[in-house]
Amino acid sequence: QVQLVESGGGLVQAGGSLRLSCAASGRTFSIYAMGWFRQAPGKEREFVAAIRGSGTITYYADSVKGRFTISRDNAKNTEYLQVNSLKPEDTAVYYCAASGHYYSDYATAGAYDYWGQGTQVTVAS
Repeated sequence: QVQLVESGGGLVQAGGSLRLSCAASGRTFSIYAMGWFRQAPGKEREFVAAIRGSGTITYYADSVKGRFTISRDNAKNTEYLQVNSLKPEDTAVYYCAASGHYYSDYATAGAYDYWGQGTQVTVAS
């Protein structure tokens, strides 16, 4: 089993930045890829970004390209999401996820085996 704990969320003004973290524990050696998803009130959970392997391969949703950066520190078993130029529409609960398998598409929730509890990001206009 893998446990994931997110942190770093909060209230920020539009245009501001946050750094979200996701600390993994347990069978971390089994993690092949990690990702971030978000869910706004009344909406379905959507893909934000993913990173696989040693951290050199990344994927982003079109809505966050150029503003968000995903990274991974394997020595610390921690994944990060740097979120810049935040917009009110970025307001959501952000979830960290981990996958123990190779998939052709890490933009789908079904590719992930483990999920964190989420951290709230609220962007004020």
